[in-house]
Amino acid sequence: MEEPNDVMEGPKVSVGVMSGQRIEFVLNGMHNYHGEKSEGSQVVNFSHGKIEFRGRIFNELLFEPQQPDSASFKLCNVTIGINFHWERKEDQVFKGALKFIVEGEVLTAINILGVEEYLISVISSEMSANASLQLLKAHAVISRSWLLAQIDKSKEINDSQSGYSTMFETEDELVRWYDREDHKHFDICADDHCQRYQGITRSSTEIVKQAVEQTRGELLMYDGKICDARYSKSCGGVFEEFQNCWENQPHPYLIKKRDSKMDQVIPDLTQEPEAEKWILSSPESFCNTSDKTILSQVLNNYDQETVNFYRWKVEYSQEELSALIFKRSGVDYGVILDLMPVERGTSGRLLKLKIVGTKKSRIIGKELEIRRTLSESHLYSSAFVVEKVTGKSGKVDNSDRSDKLHKTEISDMDNSSGKNDIPVRFILRGAGWGHGVGLCQIGAAVMGERGFGYDRILTHYFTGAEIVKLY
Repeated sequence: MEEPNDVMEGPKVSVGVMSGQRIEFVLNGMHNYHGEKSEGSQVVNFSHGKIEFRGRIFNELLFEPQQPDSASFKLCNVTIGINFHWERKEDQVFKGALKFIVEGEVLTAINILGVEEYLISVISSEMSANASLQLLKAHAVISRSWLLAQIDKSKEINDSQSGYSTMFETEDELVRWYDREDHKHFDICADDHCQRYQGITRSSTEIVKQAVEQTRGELLMYDGKICDARYSKSCGGVFEEFQNCWENQPHPYLIKKRDSKMDQVIPDLTQEPEAEKWILSSPESFCNTSDKTILSQVLNNYDQETVNFYRWKVEYSQEELSALIFKRSGVDYGVILDLMPVERGTSGRLLKLKIVGTKKSRIIGKELEIRRTLSESHLYSSAFVVEKVTGKSGKVDNSDRSDKLHKTEISDMDNSSGKNDIPVRFILRGAGWGHGVGLCQIGAAVMGERGFGYDRILTHYFTGAEIVKLY
């Protein structure tokens, strides 16, 4: 993050948008670069570890608009929704400066702009234009807080000079989480990995600009520090805790809580019987809604391709699941015999799952690693229970796998009883959409429609936090 020239301008942020060995772009308006001027259609190419542009070689290349208020640039064929079911390419238009750098064997295009301008785009990308003002103001505060908290966190990691790792691996276990620490040369990326950012490609409405302006410089704070303000589509009825999805460092404002004002009772969803009962039911909560008017406030057109999210079901044949896990993990487990819960979090989300196969058994976690392994894109959440259809009879096996965890051994699959025990189909029944930590976007939309102010929405999802205006 670059320091502001004027405190009223606010800080600036660098956003990694796309990478490739050849990037086509269009400068809408005159831009300055390395003492020269340029506009119109352009191409940069990766060449022997450098950037080739107009027959010249550069280590870095920065295009700054002469008229920032009116100029823009277009990047061609940007991939959005990476690894999601609606992944696609589109041309995107941005305000601010455009920077190209070399990362490994590709070029990366980076957009540098003010935080407040960035937020207008993020909220327009994350939310529908018809969202309520209170929901948009709440999202402006958490998006701003998350961004600046991540930049502070990067500084702390760099200053400490200590080894920082997002994974733990042995022969029998893989625990990995995914966060913005993956980015070394810019603050954040433009995809859902960080915050969905699509420049000015989707026009911002006056209400979005109003929400950002009315909360300008406001951040969620706890004990004098900017909150790591996470959010997801649907918590499924109970919030997950931070340390269960990312590094093992609890945050007191990201704790378990019912997403409800009517019912505050929370079953112990870390226990398998309670988790199964919860996931297979449909308890009252803010995010338990099928109101299309409310959902359209949160879900853009491609998100609305997901119909069921509060409670959902996915089915795989034995062949489909075995092939999928091999493809997604790169590990040959053989024929999949079981998916066994090892550890659950406060929302019932699986933190660790044991994959049992004829060739190998292994425990995987955390929640996103589980979701990535069990889907071509991302499973809606890791809060699920598994039903197995076994043998010739097609009988559904709902036995308590937590009790069997330490008793299961791979038997000789050539005997006839073993063959009958091989599942022919797996049914995953789940709850929620996303990691479930922090603000629940659909729940917050319902709260906004019910008359809750953005401050009440924020204090509901971030326990003990306060809103502070820093600039």
